[in-house]
Amino acid sequence: MKDLLPFDHRPDPVLGNALRRALDPGDATAFVARVLARAEQLRAASWDTVLARWARAGVAAALLIALAAGYLVGHASATPAPQPSVADALIAPPAHPGEVEIVLASVIENP
Repeated sequence: MKDLLPFDHRPDPVLGNALRRALDPGDATAFVARVLARAEQLRAASWDTVLARWARAGVAAALLIALAAGYLVGHASATPAPQPSVADALIAPPAHPGEVEIVLASVIENP
């Protein structure tokens, strides 16, 4: 059987030499000096500056979430409450003591 995709696990000497030449910085001391000089020019922001920059986005996100949650809670509570059934109205305790006799009399008289 013929192998269609041969794979050789050994390093390729031609490619390895080309990569070494392309990635070799030359004089290591000059390279390190250039990197350190560039790092001094690009001073990183202090931690409090970074937190302040993120705080604005965090406050905006928290405000947006609070508004959305308030809308959803308000919208959910805006649905009308169900009306009590006749059985619930009969079982519920009366607001005035004389109402019990009136309700029972109307139920007994109307079969």
